[in-house]
Amino acid sequence: RCNSATQRVSAGQRRVAEAQLSTLPSLSAHNLSPLSLPLYSAVAPGLCTSVLLSAMASSSVFVVSIDFGTSYSGYCYSLASGTDQIRQVYWGMEHGYKTPKTPTCILFNQNQEFKKFGYDAVMKYKNLPPGEVDKWYFFQNFKMSLYDRKVTSDMMLEASNGKTLPALLVFAESLRYMEQHAMKNIQEASFNTVCDPEEITWVITVPAIWTAAAKQFMRLAAKEAGLISDMTSEKLIIALEPEAASLWCKQLPQEGFLTEGSNSKKFEDSPGIQYVVVDCGGGTVDITVHEIQEDCCLKELHKASGGGWGGNRVDENFIAFLREIFDDGVWDEYVETCPSELQQMMYNFGLQKCSSDREAVYLHCYYRLTTLAEKKKEISQFFKKAEGVTWCDGMIMITFEKMKSFFEYSIKNIIVALKEILDKPEMAKVQYILLVGGFASSVILRDEVRKAFSKKYHILCPLEAQLAIAKGAVLFGINPEVVTSRISARTYGLRVSRDFDPAIHDIRNRRVSKADGYVYCEGLFQKLVGVGESVSINEVAHYDFTPTEPDQTCALFAFYSTEKQDAMYADEEGLELVGSCTVPMPDTKLGRKRKLNLDIKFGLTEFKATATDVTSKQSRIITIDFLSV
Repeated sequence: RCNSATQRVSAGQRRVAEAQLSTLPSLSAHNLSPLSLPLYSAVAPGLCTSVLLSAMASSSVFVVSIDFGTSYSGYCYSLASGTDQIRQVYWGMEHGYKTPKTPTCILFNQNQEFKKFGYDAVMKYKNLPPGEVDKWYFFQNFKMSLYDRKVTSDMMLEASNGKTLPALLVFAESLRYMEQHAMKNIQEASFNTVCDPEEITWVITVPAIWTAAAKQFMRLAAKEAGLISDMTSEKLIIALEPEAASLWCKQLPQEGFLTEGSNSKKFEDSPGIQYVVVDCGGGTVDITVHEIQEDCCLKELHKASGGGWGGNRVDENFIAFLREIFDDGVWDEYVETCPSELQQMMYNFGLQKCSSDREAVYLHCYYRLTTLAEKKKEISQFFKKAEGVTWCDGMIMITFEKMKSFFEYSIKNIIVALKEILDKPEMAKVQYILLVGGFASSVILRDEVRKAFSKKYHILCPLEAQLAIAKGAVLFGINPEVVTSRISARTYGLRVSRDFDPAIHDIRNRRVSKADGYVYCEGLFQKLVGVGESVSINEVAHYDFTPTEPDQTCALFAFYSTEKQDAMYADEEGLELVGSCTVPMPDTKLGRKRKLNLDIKFGLTEFKATATDVTSKQSRIITIDFLSV
């Protein structure tokens, strides 16, 4: 039968246990058999930065952070030796703009070749002849395709005209554009000194509520874009957006915020202070809670939560309103026949949406919409029965109260989620709510959050709400260990086998080894970490394995997650297979007496593990694949 083995974690804890790692019927490998697995872990996938990352920036000259947003994207960079000068880039000057981020829009021609990104894509698409629009591929808001759905490496994305391209191509070309733009700027800032790509550590920000598969997809896209050479490269860090924003905000002086706090101290100068970070993006809203430690590091106090309540929801409500106004098929025809003009209208609405004014909004009604409407009736007639909107000499005037109504869905969900967190007894010491992200620039959003919480909490928003994530991500790239612990958002574990016990195990899971008649129960769920459990980033688990079968040459590890605290079997309702990896054990001479050592580091995007076959003394880096399950 299986031999007991000892497992160690960094804190020096030890536990002896017996178990076997089962195989997955849906996956196959030659002579694939279970392993004897001693289980103990206080860490889980998708939770914390690999310890390997700590030395990453030290071997780089520059750290470049890419804030790849749903609506807008940008980047910042700094010398890896310090953060005294984090440089930002302004976009759109050639089009009459000067903004810290550019629209996350990308354009491919009829041959599926990349042509433009950002403002350039918007302007090119707007000026395409009507006959060409249907032949090109224009993508916007495509980051949301990685949220709240199954993410695979071969998934497709739908362009504005309904045509499709591989998602990996769209994301990779977007990142390639940002990389080339950044490299050019760094070269110019370095007096035209050519910078070796190996001298750069890249940081890409993602929502904290994304799945491990979505995070790994971004790593794969970065590889396809040429930012890194392989999936295990340490030159790429995936940073969580609310954490990055928190790192930036904690070192800001009082005058760095729109709203004043209760004292003039920086957060990082006040150990023990606790605050909520609400990252309000275009697609998602991420909420997390942090505490400042004695060494200025951050400790997460509540699991990351949130939802698809970002600024794009406001856009959707506005579009639904316009559809009601321009009835009789006018709006639907406009959407179908004038996509580039519609895109420009929505871009202008987006600027108004994040205005700091509490006034009525005036939007230009574009030529083609006006023309289509007037084919039906005089355009002012469309506005007769509509409340909160008026036709005003070629402009659509929307009252401030009507504008607020477009925000109701987002604001309601944000306030409910905040109350649910802050009402918990363990959140009693929280003093501040930080609003960050582009959507936080909206005075409507800030007013409503202030109305709901200002009696008990200080509501702060950094002056550069749009840049807080990108600048904080640079800080994270220089010191990934600045976040010392995180809270597991889910329960994670392995599919395992154990000695069959007829008193507790289902007879349908009973299996017998062909080699010696060993009877075991397969398909059990062994919890590694529970939902809500605090995890230190420096805890690295070490496992010793012995084979179940004397002639097995490899084994499959299957990792599952659930929102439940625990489970008996891996196939129970609510459990999800999140990833797997195969561990080779080629030398079978010692049969069951062989040992396999596995050192696991749990990173932001994937498990990273080093497996050593003690018999052959061969080591191999193993990466959990989240994208093929």
